[in-house]
Amino acid sequence: MALLAIVRLAAAQDAPQALYARALAANCAACHGTDGHPMPGTHLPALAGKSRQLLLQRLHAFRDGSRPATVMQQIAKGYSHAQLAELASYFAAQAK
Repeated sequence: MALLAIVRLAAAQDAPQALYARALAANCAACHGTDGHPMPGTHLPALAGKSRQLLLQRLHAFRDGSRPATVMQQIAKGYSHAQLAELASYFAAQAK
């Protein structure tokens, strides 16, 4: 099998997972910007390129209420552990 065909096959197999992660992350875009890049001049943190571990830790802290926030506690409660992990991985993989 040609290398290009192998690359295309791998991309096609990963596509559903990538689309799922992007769909979850779309909910974050209103505040944190597309792909984790908020509008310049806002006080909202960039998520793109942050450590997956750090992002996941903070998401769980919002979810369990140990990290104060205005709306993030309610938003994080709407996600399962697996979805929070998917979000952390997605934003960690984005370019800073």
